[in-house]
Amino acid sequence: MPIYEYVCLDCRTRFDALRPIKDADVPIPCQSCQGEHTSRTLSVFFAHSDGRALAQSAPSCSACSGHACSSCGH
Repeated sequence: MPIYEYVCLDCRTRFDALRPIKDADVPIPCQSCQGEHTSRTLSVFFAHSDGRALAQSAPSCSACSGHACSSCGH
């Protein structure tokens, strides 16, 4: 199950909850005030790489959609 981030629209408390995907947008009681006026928020992702690239995207290739054909060389 994924962890989702929520904000209480009453007391402005931010909290996380482990929930099934099907319940991600179903209102959940606030962990602070128990109010149900909550909303899922966008999560912030953090990665530390010591200056190394973690992932690279291939240049756009109009001949293939998977960037794995001989015409683009990838």
